[in-house]
Amino acid sequence: MQRADEDVAVEDGRNGRPAAHITRLERRLSEALGKTARETSGLGAPADIETLTRRAAELEQQILDLRGERAERNEDLEAARATNRELMNRLNR
Repeated sequence: MQRADEDVAVEDGRNGRPAAHITRLERRLSEALGKTARETSGLGAPADIETLTRRAAELEQQILDLRGERAERNEDLEAARATNRELMNRLNR
């Protein structure tokens, strides 16, 4: 009876290795299919994070430049309005 128990244990070990291997292969296949699905659907993470980071920095700088231009134009507009008010006051006297 002990020999039969040993044979069963050996067979369980033999069966366990292929089962573990199959599990690993299924996991790899699932990951590969998921990656392919994300890439083809456009839902995947961007491939080049560095390029996007650089582009984000460029856009942030562009925002700062545009804000500076807007501030200058607002100053010019206020100066033009003040001049217009002064001229209108002179005409009305």
